[in-house]
Amino acid sequence: MPPVFAHGRLRLYLLKLLDEAPRHGYEVIRLLEERFQGLYAPSAGTVYPRLAKLEAEGLVTYATEGGRKVYSITDAGRSELADRGGELADLELEIRDSVSELAAEIRDDVRGAAGDLRREMRAAASATATPFEEDAWKATKEEFRKARQEWKEQARRAKDESRRAREEAQQARRQAKEAQERAREEVQRIAAQLQEQFTKSGGVLGSLAGAWLGGGGAATAPGAADAPSAPGPSGSAWAEDLAPSADPARDLDRLLDRFRDDVRDAARDHGVTPAQLAEARAHLAAAAARIEAGLRPGA
Repeated sequence: MPPVFAHGRLRLYLLKLLDEAPRHGYEVIRLLEERFQGLYAPSAGTVYPRLAKLEAEGLVTYATEGGRKVYSITDAGRSELADRGGELADLELEIRDSVSELAAEIRDDVRGAAGDLRREMRAAASATATPFEEDAWKATKEEFRKARQEWKEQARRAKDESRRAREEAQQARRQAKEAQERAREEVQRIAAQLQEQFTKSGGVLGSLAGAWLGGGGAATAPGAADAPSAPGPSGSAWAEDLAPSADPARDLDRLLDRFRDDVRDAARDHGVTPAQLAEARAHLAAAAARIEAGLRPGA
């Protein structure tokens, strides 16, 4: 069967475990074994070198407690984990698939062993049985019954795990799509609010709004009527050309980049004074606070 973790995926999963809580190397190995239902456990020679590499790259750090290194994720590690959120959801699905494949492999091994045992039992039955051999036959038959029962139990657990994996994967996809839609709607809502505030504010913000928003609202600053018209946000129509992807965090970055570029172009065309800069800072701070509040869990 293929490797349990594809190239680079164990590194990502180690960051996930350390993001949950600081852990020492043995605890990381034990948690991986639990996630795989005891069907797979990485060796120390697999985990510790990767932890050392993550530490060298500044993604994790460690403190010595009781003679053992306890690793913790750094801000840089959390940033990489956030950037690879979509890949992490795929990794969770891959782990569920790996558990199912390992369970199937064990089931096949048990089936093969049961077949060998059955053939041995038939060979023994064809021979002349002594009282001692009859006792051995009974013991063998009991062992076979236990092995068959164990195989059935393992098959049942594998089937249950496969079903749970499918359900969790479907839920993860739904949550990712919902988060993406919430992020896009929040940025569009803030853009619409900024349009209204910029139009009402006057000064350079009125000029910037007039140039950036185009027909979306009338500028109140002097000279705004002479500002060239440019496309800008108009409710949910803003940035419609940025099609959603499977990574909501990346989509949010793209929307913010578009907003920054549009306002920067307007400022370059019209100029900005210190007083106008202070006014812009106040509006942007309010917008940032609303976006941050909207993106908090449960918002």
